[in-house]
Amino acid sequence: MKETLNLKHKFGHGISPQQFMDNMETRVMEQSKILNTKDQFLYIYENFSLENNTDNLFFNTFRNPQDLYCLILCTDWCPDVIWNVPVLFRVMEQCNIPTEVLLMEEHMETMDHFLTDGVRNQPIAVILDKNGNVLGRWGARPAYIQAVMDRFKSSNPDKEAPDYKEKIGKVYGEIGELYHLGTHYQKVILQELTVLFSSIKDFG
Repeated sequence: MKETLNLKHKFGHGISPQQFMDNMETRVMEQSKILNTKDQFLYIYENFSLENNTDNLFFNTFRNPQDLYCLILCTDWCPDVIWNVPVLFRVMEQCNIPTEVLLMEEHMETMDHFLTDGVRNQPIAVILDKNGNVLGRWGARPAYIQAVMDRFKSSNPDKEAPDYKEKIGKVYGEIGELYHLGTHYQKVILQELTVLFSSIKDFG
């Protein structure tokens, strides 16, 4: 049986969600069509509500019954963070799960436990018990959006190809368009977190 990863030593070494939001830099992400990253992040955070997602009543009853904890590995310069982390913050608030942000550059050795297809994709939300044992993870993107990148990488394995940079730029643009379509991606995140939390609940 695989030994459970323990990150208890990371508790208290991150920053609060509020500190993360306060300290965000304002950036323009042209490929992802985000004109102001901080404004976009705060807009999603302020306007997202679980009450608007009546098909996800699960989170109104899941009130951290097992002293769960959450560590979110991310930075403020990644477009997936701008779209997804506000939703993660709100869900953890609703579930009363204490949450810390570990800035990825300062915690590379932790990030390397949660690679996506062998690379450091963010954000990664790690759910732990009160003793620091890792129970599950979510990230870095909703599965249907991640599938766009997976298809590209399987079709373009040579990163040194002369047109690779141009092609992957188009993929980032396509992913950005999926986020811009509305709140569907948020509902998918909630569905995926429902599955994750249900498995943790059953495990406990």
